[in-house]
Amino acid sequence: MLLIREIMYCKPGKVRPMVEKFLAMGKLNEKLGLGKMRVMTDFCAERYWTIVSEFEVPSMQAFEAMMQGQGQSAEAMKEMENLMKGYHELVEHGRREIYKIEA
Repeated sequence: MLLIREIMYCKPGKVRPMVEKFLAMGKLNEKLGLGKMRVMTDFCAERYWTIVSEFEVPSMQAFEAMMQGQGQSAEAMKEMENLMKGYHELVEHGRREIYKIEA
């Protein structure tokens, strides 16, 4: 099992709109059977305006398939595209961390 962590550093004043996008994406992922996503904002972090989302996948192949939309309907893909529209205007930069869950 792998833990995927998406870390986004938002522009000042843009955290709430990005959180709303992540929460909506999490609901859509659950509806599509892709598991539960946890969304967190910084209380104290290396940088202000940080958002972190985490979710688990069984393998890298499953993660790659999810990122490519394999097995998802055109309607679901369109909904995801609409959810993430304009997110580049909210974020300065981000990164992804992938961890193997040992226990």
